[in-house]
Amino acid sequence: MDTKKYLELCERGNTGEKISKDDWDMDYVIDSTRELVDDFGFDWDKNVVIPTDKKLFSDMFTAAKRMIEENGVYNMSTGRIIKFSKEEIEQGIRDMKTSLVMGEGKDAVTLVARGIEDDRPPVIWAGNPGCPTPEELYYPIILSSAKEPVIDLLTCPSLVDVDGYTVQNGSVSEVLAVRRELDYLHKALEEVGRPGMGLLAAESAVTEIGDYAAVGEKRLRPCDSHLTAMFNELIVDNGNMVRAANALDYGMRNASLACTMVGGLAGDAPGATMVMIASMLAANLVYMADYHLCHPIHIHDVATTARGCLWLQAVLCQTFAQEAPAIIVCDLWPSSGAMTKELLYEAAANAIVVTVCGGHLEGLGSANGNAPNGTGLEVRFMGEVGKAVAKQKMTREKANEIVLKLLGKYEHVFNMEDGNKGVAFNEAYDMKTITPVPAWQKMYEEVKAEVAAMGVAF
Repeated sequence: MDTKKYLELCERGNTGEKISKDDWDMDYVIDSTRELVDDFGFDWDKNVVIPTDKKLFSDMFTAAKRMIEENGVYNMSTGRIIKFSKEEIEQGIRDMKTSLVMGEGKDAVTLVARGIEDDRPPVIWAGNPGCPTPEELYYPIILSSAKEPVIDLLTCPSLVDVDGYTVQNGSVSEVLAVRRELDYLHKALEEVGRPGMGLLAAESAVTEIGDYAAVGEKRLRPCDSHLTAMFNELIVDNGNMVRAANALDYGMRNASLACTMVGGLAGDAPGATMVMIASMLAANLVYMADYHLCHPIHIHDVATTARGCLWLQAVLCQTFAQEAPAIIVCDLWPSSGAMTKELLYEAAANAIVVTVCGGHLEGLGSANGNAPNGTGLEVRFMGEVGKAVAKQKMTREKANEIVLKLLGKYEHVFNMEDGNKGVAFNEAYDMKTITPVPAWQKMYEEVKAEVAAMGVAF
């Protein structure tokens, strides 16, 4: 880590132009995005979820670079703009990793910058990421994913209570929640005989205090990673830069997380995609990211399985694959929860899009990540679909055809008055054996047969 260089960049958050957040949102995000979308003529066809237009990808990358060079990012801790030079942005792009070993020993895996229609399998990073979960269900949920042979890396929910006490941000309970989380993760890895598997964790850390608590030999190791968040839109804060610096000095991996909103400040899918790419280019500098997590949110449908979010992930993955190879990991957060067939349809659609376009798979945040309604079974299905699609060298045209069929099977859930959250883990799994109950297993087998008939060669 070049300490002096990073300190100088962070200091710009204290000396840059001071503006209000409302002015940032209006002048630097909304107006700037509209101008660039108009200049480049960005548009999208809702029946082409997976575009193949090389010019679109080239233009997206050019527009994103222009946006971040002209605007910089906003530090909401100080109310100031952090600006970057064109040379810094280009150097950040050149420094993006294309290969990264996660985990250790026999359980280590290598994340690579995958290409478009790449037959190398996506890495499967699994475990109901970030979903608020009571302690009584926490370990069983983690174990249900850890025991699935198809997964390569493990992530986890966030604890909402410890020993019966509600976790509060920046308090003793947050420190203990993060450390309890890591204890459970390592216990699960030991139980399944894969102690060296790499982690993306500290999901219970809302503040940098919790993030500090995650660092240690028996907790987050140098071979693991944590999150450094880019807020909506193109916003950073001192807390996340502290997280990044702490991990860089310790030697752990920084995973940037951008959650750009489709239909929000950046407009529809094309504008949101451009802003998401710009966010990742900024994270190369403000967080010195080792790899990037892509997590779009739809303003109405929320889930990453909404058409606009699928289009965003498809275009973003292909843009980086074509213009500047990087390690892109896509979050999968379906709207539906356990014991619903729609959850499996959503998982399949999202896994197909990401895999054929060059990304890796992380999830699933079932039930929009709002309830402990995720299980290892849909994780298994996500991994099986992703690895099958890569192995058979599925084309983007064929993938688009299948995804449109799957959308027809689940898109109605976005208009359900009470959603389609399914059931909690303890209703979908036998709590003694940590295996799916017969009805959930049957749904999985039926949907897998349907998806196979559509063209996925399991």
